[in-house]
Amino acid sequence: MPTDADEVLLRPAVTEDLPAIAEVFLASRAAAVPAMPPLVHSAEEVRAFVAGFDLTTGERTIWVAETAGRVLAYAELKDDWLDDLYVLPESAGQGIGGALLDLCKAARPDGFSLWVFESNEPARAFYRRRGLIELERTDGAGNSERSPDVRMAWPGANPLAFIRGRIDEVDDQVALLLAQRFALTAAAQQAKPVGGHAGRDPERERQIAERMAGPTGLPVAALERIMHTVITESLEVAIRNKATGEGR
Repeated sequence: MPTDADEVLLRPAVTEDLPAIAEVFLASRAAAVPAMPPLVHSAEEVRAFVAGFDLTTGERTIWVAETAGRVLAYAELKDDWLDDLYVLPESAGQGIGGALLDLCKAARPDGFSLWVFESNEPARAFYRRRGLIELERTDGAGNSERSPDVRMAWPGANPLAFIRGRIDEVDDQVALLLAQRFALTAAAQQAKPVGGHAGRDPERERQIAERMAGPTGLPVAALERIMHTVITESLEVAIRNKATGEGR
């Protein structure tokens, strides 16, 4: 039954809580369909997985919310990721989830991230109301349900520093991708009947921008400008390396 949040005790989980934690997860996930996709694992598989958690290693930190000895909700942090935050359906809307989220914020003052299904608008709204921001969308290829998801984050006590940290991560990934793009452009020059800038195909470049815009939702015109610069600079490097004998 619902209970007033003032009556709820928040405490670190112990091994004896694991069966109850599994039941909170199963009940919450079942009640959330269709906002969340159905589980792809059986209840028995979930219970066995949770039963294997070792709470003594520090690999994961779990807090539970309980009243009268009954676990109503839990939150799980691993490094700077909030892996789980689930509340029993009959205890939802009582402030328990918000209290657990505040506990996570206090434990990670520099910020943390989480994944939420794109279709789970109630959860996304819950996090937005509490200061979390949406940073990234995927097609769901990386999760078991293969359902599109959204990376959200609490930016911590210094939001600019947190966001710049994520920007640095993305820039590092972009740099690696650009290195691949430059190398592929150089390789393509050897197979093209006309190389260099004279061999550019504006129609193909437009198609590249349109293809990139599809899954990202970014403006085609902006991507055209970006890719024009990327291709131009890739060709310049390839032409210069060919002239100097580098890269042979």
